[in-house]
Amino acid sequence: MSALIRHSSSGIPLSFIVKNGLAEWQEQQPIFLQNWLNSCDFEKQGLALVVNPQSGALSHVYCLVHSIDDFWLAGDLANKLPAGTYQIQECEQQLEQIALGFMLGGYEFSEYKEKSAVKAQLAIADEVLFERLKQQANAIYLVRDLVNTPAADMMPQHLSQVMADLAQTYEGDFSEWVGDELLEQNYPTIHMVGRASENKPRLLDLHWGKKDAPLITLVGKGVCFDSGGLDLKPSSGMRNMKKDMGGAAHVIGLAQLIMAANLPVRLRVLVPAVENAVSRNAFRPGDVIKTRKGIMVEIDNTDAEGRLVLCDALTEAQNDDPELIVDFATLTGACRVALGTELPGFFSTERDVANGIIDAGMHVSDPVWQLPLFEQYKSLLKSDVADMANCASVPFGGAITAALYLKEFVEPKTPWVHFDVMAWNIRSLPGRPVGGEALGIRAVFNYLQNRFK
Repeated sequence: MSALIRHSSSGIPLSFIVKNGLAEWQEQQPIFLQNWLNSCDFEKQGLALVVNPQSGALSHVYCLVHSIDDFWLAGDLANKLPAGTYQIQECEQQLEQIALGFMLGGYEFSEYKEKSAVKAQLAIADEVLFERLKQQANAIYLVRDLVNTPAADMMPQHLSQVMADLAQTYEGDFSEWVGDELLEQNYPTIHMVGRASENKPRLLDLHWGKKDAPLITLVGKGVCFDSGGLDLKPSSGMRNMKKDMGGAAHVIGLAQLIMAANLPVRLRVLVPAVENAVSRNAFRPGDVIKTRKGIMVEIDNTDAEGRLVLCDALTEAQNDDPELIVDFATLTGACRVALGTELPGFFSTERDVANGIIDAGMHVSDPVWQLPLFEQYKSLLKSDVADMANCASVPFGGAITAALYLKEFVEPKTPWVHFDVMAWNIRSLPGRPVGGEALGIRAVFNYLQNRFK
């Protein structure tokens, strides 16, 4: 990230020209610049690098855009511009969003490459803005890095180290329960899902903030690789299952952003971290498990494991009577069918909270979409041998029935938000390269920032 931004008041000028005003603007420019832009076919190419006619050095960059308010208008520039330092001109009100879009577009997961490309960078004169941009970009980079890391290097023990390091950096407290300790401490579903793997299941727990501050608890699904268990996924469905800990990555990145910004809240982060593997002791379809809350759950499908690890963590999350619980999970393909891969869906038990998050997301160009907790579908989780099944009896409304399953483990008095996210870009867009992605965390952060001042 540091290669993409620097605290400086000088750089090669970078100007954005709105397309519908191009002709009028160009007529007002010197003849040399008019001719240069025409020779560059600026209207078609959308980017013009202007050189000093005496020295030959790059003196100005012009970028053609449809709207100056487009968050992603500079999302491709870090990879298109020559190496150097650039300073955005005449966009003071939009500077933060343009700069962040630029930084996110320059992201590259280079851990397994010999060397990464040299990027252009932006000069930011305002020190407060510079620090805020670093905090936001670092959080999103962290989410992307965690999701992009191959499963062999991002198992429960690796997630544990990430959270322990985060606690140390921001003077928080970190603890965990590992392997059979989960049974001793009554987290049976987390243990059940992860027991078949040689990478022991864990419940990771981070605390931060002043004890008298309002408590916000984040819960993230940390399935570090999902084979589907005995209900084995096909190879096409398993290929990118390193991203199934994307919910954990989201709450870790959001936690880092909250702590770096020093929001006046008390923070707790719970990550049930497991690998859903196949072995002689793997849990089976038809098994019945008594959850931490005491609800008996019949396993209809071992590939619906995310809600199983989350249900124990959600039960634990209420022990401290938090003002708000927010969970993130790569939970269902059904949510992707409903909304596509780029718009995260969420559910909430509190209308005011949901509206606040939607508004906050629109304000920072991080859109989210609320889906209904349609109680009529709860009967689809009926089991003949237990209190409920872990997935519905029909394939319809899968995101809703998954959310209704989780809702059974949340006390009615506790405001709760559940995000069902893709955590992955399947196509390259400005500012959003293919691979791991953070969806909705800027919306939630902006909401918390507005609510707790």
